[in-house]
Formats: sequence, C-alpha cells, structure tokens
Amino acid sequence: MGGWLHDRVSAAWWRVRVGGLACWTERRVGRPAPPAGRPVTTIEVSTDVVCAARRTHRVLADLPVAASDRAAVTGMPSWRAEEYLAARTLVRTLLAEIGRPHDGPIANRGCGRPWIPGLPGVGISLSHSAGWVAAAVSPGRAVGVDVQTPVEVSAEVIARCCSAADAAGLAALPDSVRALEFAWIWSTQEACVKATGAGLGGLPWTVPVAPGQPGGSWNEVEWVALREHSAVPFSCAFTELGHERGNADDE
Repeated sequence: MGGWLHDRVSAAWWRVRVGGLACWTERRVGRPAPPAGRPVTTIEVSTDVVCAARRTHRVLADLPVAASDRAAVTGMPSWRAEEYLAARTLVRTLLAEIGRPHDGPIANRGCGRPWIPGLPGVGISLSHSAGWVAAAVSPGRAVGVDVQTPVEVSAEVIARCCSAADAAGLAALPDSVRALEFAWIWSTQEACVKATGAGLGGLPWTVPVAPGQPGGSWNEVEWVALREHSAVPFSCAFTELGHERGNADDE
C-alpha cells in the first residue's frame, strides 16, 4: 500500500481501536456519555446543523415516542416499526435541541425525503442500519445523514465507489479494517446525495471520498465524517436551501 494511504488508514484504525470501535461498544474513550438529564449526545457539525447517532434500542428505551409515530407503524413488521420509531424519535429530540419541538406528523416527499409540515425551512434527515439510527436537523439548511454498520463488500463495489488508487489501498487492508473504512466512505457518499435530495438517483458512488478523510465538500455540499464521535460509521452533509432537489431521502 502506498505510504500516504497507509498512514491515513492506519491512523484512522488506530483511533478506532483506541476509541473502542473495534469491540463495538457504545461508550468510547474521548467520547463522554450524554450529560445528566440529556439522553442523547448531539454533535454540532456547523453553526446551525446538529446530528446524533445511537443504538435503536437505547433510543426507544430512553426517549418518549410521539403518538403520531406510534400510529404510523400500525401493521408494520416489528423490526421495521422499531427502525421507524427510533429514527423519528431521534429527529424529534434534535428538533427540541434547536428550539423547534414538533409532536405532529413527519411527512415524506416524492421518493421519501422527510420534511415537517408547519416548519418551513427546517431541514431533517434520518438513517438506520442494523440496530443503529442517526438523524440530523437544521433550522436553515438542507441536511443529509447516513449511518452504516460495516459489512464485507466485493472488490467490484469498492472499485465503483473509489478511485483506482484508493481501491487498491483498501484491497491491501485486513478484511475487518477494509469493511470499516469502506462503511465510512459509503456513509459520506450517501449523506451527500441525501443533502441534495437526490438519494440514490444522485449517484452517491461518484462522490469523491478518500479513505480516512474526515471532511470535505462536493459541489455545493459540505460534509463531515464523525470519526471522533461515533462507534459506527456515521456522516452528516449539508447545503444551502435551494441547492437541494427535495424529493428523496433513502433511509
């Protein structure tokens, strides 16, 4: 592996191991538990963009679920209902954090992008993956968030999502490290196209993200990979209102 990529990925993996990611614990060195009286640790990625990620069961155990959300899951399989309830409960918690509490319905546009009737200009996004949920909100920007639990991926998928040099570097990593690093890359790519409202139609695999990269920009979108804050790959992206399509947000 080239020295530049090796240094970046090795440094990222060292932080992961020191921070506890390798053993998949929710508490990590360098990341405190939520403050007393606050069941969720929120992360401010910009002056008006906040996000959070937490295990699904902890959200449902620690936070109140809105009656409108409970009504919406009637007839859903239990696993889907849990994802739905936890993601929207986390969104509502963040809305309260920014002074925009909302107990009413969270609606979807077009292909599924969530929005809040009655709160114009408030951007929201949500995501879930294998027992984790993430959410982002902003009082004045379009946002995208994505959480990804690492899984093995084929060389073909990596080649589609990464440059040739980065794909070669990832191929040289141990399987578990490669899966983790690719999950970070994919979470960023997904978050970016969610922020634009394009979803998968925005071709997330074309968003340039290097292994170990903590943040950057793509077109009109700014993004941050929450490597220092999260036990699971979790990224947030945001853009000015008017730069998004507003019609898709794949969870």
